[in-house]
Amino acid sequence: MTFCIAIKVEEGLVGLSDRRLTSGTQVATARKVSMHNQGKYPLFFMTSGLRSVRDKAITYFDEQMSEAWTNIDKTYKAANQLAEQIRRVAAEDKEALAESGLPFDLHSIVGGQLKKDDEHKLFLIYPQANWVEITKETPYQIIGESGYGKSLLDLALTYESSMELALKAAFLAFDATRRCASHVDFPIDVIIYRRDTHKMLLHEYKKGDLLQVSEWWQNRVRHSLDELPSDWIKGLLEEVT
Repeated sequence: MTFCIAIKVEEGLVGLSDRRLTSGTQVATARKVSMHNQGKYPLFFMTSGLRSVRDKAITYFDEQMSEAWTNIDKTYKAANQLAEQIRRVAAEDKEALAESGLPFDLHSIVGGQLKKDDEHKLFLIYPQANWVEITKETPYQIIGESGYGKSLLDLALTYESSMELALKAAFLAFDATRRCASHVDFPIDVIIYRRDTHKMLLHEYKKGDLLQVSEWWQNRVRHSLDELPSDWIKGLLEEVT
C-alpha cells in the first residue's frame, strides 16, 4: 500500500507521494511519482499498486511516446496512452499474477497542462484502464491508503484554496496516514505546477526536514482539544460523581 495525493486548485496542481515499498517483511524505498515532458510542456504520473505492473506500464509508455508525443497535445490524450499501456500489461501479466494469488492492481494519476489544454488537468486511471477527470467540485484524489487524511481535506480544502494551503493539507493528510499505517512513511516527493507557467518542480523531503512541522501540528491539536468547549460534558460528569 502507499499514499499518493494530487490536488487541483485554481492556482495550479499539488502532489505528494511517499516512497515506502513493502513486500512481506521486506521494506525498501522507491519513487512513485515521475515527470514526463512533451517539449516544454511537463506532465506527472503518480501510481499505487504492484510495483512490477507500474514499472512495466511506465516503461511501455516512455517507449511509445518516443515516437507519438507530437500527437499528444492535451493531458487526456496522455492519460489515454498510459491507459493503453496498462491494458497491454494486463493482457500480458494478469493471468500469471492471478495464479500467484495477486490481483492486477494499479491506480494512476496523470497531471499537467499540455499545449492545447485550456487549464491544468488531473485524471485518475483505474486498474481497468478507464479514467475520470478530477474537477473543482472534488479537487483532490488519494490513491493507496485513503482513509486517514480525508476528513481534514474535506474540511479545509476547496478549489479556491491557495497552493500553499493545498500543500499543507496534503502533508497533514500524509502525516495522519503514516502514523496509522506502517506501510506509509518518509521520504516523500512533492510536486507542484503553477497554471499556465509550464514549469513543474519535483522535490524530496526526508523525515528530519518536516519533523518540526509534524510536532507543531500534533501539539496544536492537543491544545485545541483542551480548549474545546465542554459545558455540554460537565453536567454529565457531575451525575457520576
